[in-house]
Amino acid sequence: MTQENILRVASVLTGLVGCEIGASRSPQIHEREADAQGIRLVYKLFDLTDTPDRLADILDAAALLGFAGLNVTHPFKQQVLPLLDALSEDARRIGAVNTVVREGGRWVGHNTDGIGFGDSLKRGLPAAELTKVVQFGAGGAGSATADALLALGARELVLVERDLARGETLAERLRQSFPNAVISAVETLERLDDASGVVNASPIGMYGHEGTPFDPRLLRGHHWVADVVYFPRDTELLRIARATGCPIVDGSGMVVLQAARAFELFTGRQADRARMLTEFERV
Repeated sequence: MTQENILRVASVLTGLVGCEIGASRSPQIHEREADAQGIRLVYKLFDLTDTPDRLADILDAAALLGFAGLNVTHPFKQQVLPLLDALSEDARRIGAVNTVVREGGRWVGHNTDGIGFGDSLKRGLPAAELTKVVQFGAGGAGSATADALLALGARELVLVERDLARGETLAERLRQSFPNAVISAVETLERLDDASGVVNASPIGMYGHEGTPFDPRLLRGHHWVADVVYFPRDTELLRIARATGCPIVDGSGMVVLQAARAFELFTGRQADRARMLTEFERV
């Protein structure tokens, strides 16, 4: 949607579709940035925890009501793909969508998670060693974080995914985009000693999915640890990593910076990332 079109309407309708999203801070992130820019944006939550088969109905209703777009989160980032009319290059390469935008009567899928995670890692750990990174989770978020890690220069990436077929599918797709990197998928991992960094790209650690994605006793002080979970911001994994002496990056940077790009797709206006990060700290 262009800025010119935004100025012709009373408000921009957007929202988030997912399961167990009642604690999401996305409404505040988007609405406060819109307020700061002098536009009216309404951001609604569509929690399909009890009706996970209604994703298509939500898209149909949003189109009928004139929504500019929707964010999409767990567990729908890949399930939404066959419901869309077109994909951006990032979404096609990553194989997952977290933002859908209504363009010319069509739903177009985008992925802003990758750039959000990459920018967050660069901000939080600009000197992070990327020789070998172990990532837990190969779903929708994991597809984006893996793509970002390799784009930043990771030379070896190990995907730990209980659904091994899903992990191997992601690994093969990544090899096509990053042929010079060593990429593998395993079901479990018993040691992390030779890893440079560790990423939790699974929902484990968020409210309703408490715990850690692996035995945190495997961590060593030379590891850096990044978590995509942002609610709670200080996950059990990050608390243990900090106590072990590991540099850490929590999920707040990723969620705000991906939201900034989604805001731009929804409104056609440039997001003020510094302001959005500051506002998030106040929420």
